[in-house]
Amino acid sequence: MSNPQAPVWDAIGGVSRFAALATMAELGCADHLRDGPLDVGELARRCGADATALGRVLRELAAMGIVTTVRPGVYALTEAGDTLRDDVPGSLRPAVRMISEEGFWYGMGKVAQTARTGRSGFAERHGPLYGYLKANPRAGALFNDYMVVRARPFADAVADRYDFSGVRTLVDVAGGKGHILASVLNRYSDLSGVLFDQEHVVEDARLFFSGTPLEDRCSFAAGDFFASVPGGADAYLLSSVIHNWSDEDAVRILSNVREAVSDDGRVLLVEFVVPDDDRPHISKDIDMRMLALFGEGMERSTSEYAALLEASGLRFTRQVELTQGASLLEAVPM
Repeated sequence: MSNPQAPVWDAIGGVSRFAALATMAELGCADHLRDGPLDVGELARRCGADATALGRVLRELAAMGIVTTVRPGVYALTEAGDTLRDDVPGSLRPAVRMISEEGFWYGMGKVAQTARTGRSGFAERHGPLYGYLKANPRAGALFNDYMVVRARPFADAVADRYDFSGVRTLVDVAGGKGHILASVLNRYSDLSGVLFDQEHVVEDARLFFSGTPLEDRCSFAAGDFFASVPGGADAYLLSSVIHNWSDEDAVRILSNVREAVSDDGRVLLVEFVVPDDDRPHISKDIDMRMLALFGEGMERSTSEYAALLEASGLRFTRQVELTQGASLLEAVPM
């Protein structure tokens, strides 16, 4: 390596670059730039910002390729900057705002404390993540928007890359609004679905399906997956669920799914699976957030997921690569 310090300096600079990106997302700069270039003073006026300070942020964003300098003091969006507009499909603005939310930012700054104690610094200060989100409506709304952004890329990938032929009923466990379930139902017209989640989430899912052609093919159930899940279906999908929990809790959830699934059925997990080598992978980045915010939650390798499934009475059968580093893990009853 020509400069052994380079990776460290790049990581240090990454904090500054993300701070500039978070500022742009919070102020809504991309929405104000959607119709064309603006000078710093006008953009600052529209965003309610200080022109001098915003100009310094924009200079960093231009170096990142998020905006481009048209002429001194005048900036326009790039293709990358367009992804932060609220009016584009799959806008990444909610994702950036969620990661920079005050509580999340605090948790990421306490990873060293978490590594020393084995207990999440975020949880030590704020309690469990979902309790924090419930008690802080703004953070809760940002998180829900972020989860929608996360789900959208996987929704089509699950339907495109996994064969649901022969499945009669698919239960989406902790399925949120139901983006993945809707995509599968759209692709497989002879399949029916059940959206299972907490009561307040199920109400949002009902609204999502209401008035659509899928409304009559999807039913809804509310409950606690630590107690039970709806029984009798031949396929169960858990997307970004198991990674939130410790091994013990994961086995509790999966055991309830095993009890519910038909003996000839299948269980499908959508997760970011950690590779066994040193190559960069999004799962390793997400695992740092899991460490910071959940404490016991974690990303896992294929063999670790297989062990959890086996402990729950399920046999891992195959792994299907999806998109953006996500995978689908298939298991069947033992």
